[in-house]
Amino acid sequence: MLLAHDIAGTGPHVVLLHAGVADRNMWDPVMHGLTQVFRVLRPDLRGFGETPLPAEDYVDADDVAEVMDACGMDDAVVVGNSLGGRVALELATRHPARVRELVLLSPAYPDLPPSDALHDFIAREETLLDAGDLEAAVALNVDTWLGPAADDDTRAALARMQHRAFDIQLAAEADADVRGAAVGTPRPVAVDLDQIHVPTLVVSGAHDLDHFRAVAERLVAALPSAEHLDLDWAGHLPTLENPDAIEPLLLDVLRDDPTVHAP
Repeated sequence: MLLAHDIAGTGPHVVLLHAGVADRNMWDPVMHGLTQVFRVLRPDLRGFGETPLPAEDYVDADDVAEVMDACGMDDAVVVGNSLGGRVALELATRHPARVRELVLLSPAYPDLPPSDALHDFIAREETLLDAGDLEAAVALNVDTWLGPAADDDTRAALARMQHRAFDIQLAAEADADVRGAAVGTPRPVAVDLDQIHVPTLVVSGAHDLDHFRAVAERLVAALPSAEHLDLDWAGHLPTLENPDAIEPLLLDVLRDDPTVHAP
């Protein structure tokens, strides 16, 4: 199954991988600027946006490699936020020739156990979904993942994306129940950080959950070619919270500007 996606611009290749609370539309605020300089591919992973969640198990990284093939992208700089950061690391592990550079915004990483705060969020979300209170579950996600820089329009946009993801995923679960089968789930990919040697920028937010700040520290310590940028204004989704700050940062990083992190 080919992921729903769009591609725009000309120039060096960039792939944008969305967070698990969103879909490819989370990149809307920075697309105009990026596509003036780069050829940008942004897919919806399975169960998000316009990509359904089929019954079979799958590997997100293989899906991304397939859509890159369909778009004629041999390799790219891969930018991933949260879930998208995890998928970017998996892509660099399973298909290393496809990844020229990594930019990881508040990335997820499967080998670090959830912190108490993250475990509490997961439990609260599951309780609300089990009770059928979809609106409260959406509100919980918006409150948890957006930092203080996000305005009301941004909160509404994230709520729409999260609601869409819940609709797709819950419909897949209902269909699986009818068929007496399990819903399709991503197969785990063992990420070997010692084998990822491409230049990597790991971005964390001061207002994010402690788990993701710990992930950033873990990745920077383990990845041979990584550096860390902590944003004092950011939560978990900096591209949505303050695109006017993130767009020039991404442009400079992707253009390999050596002064981008200079004081």
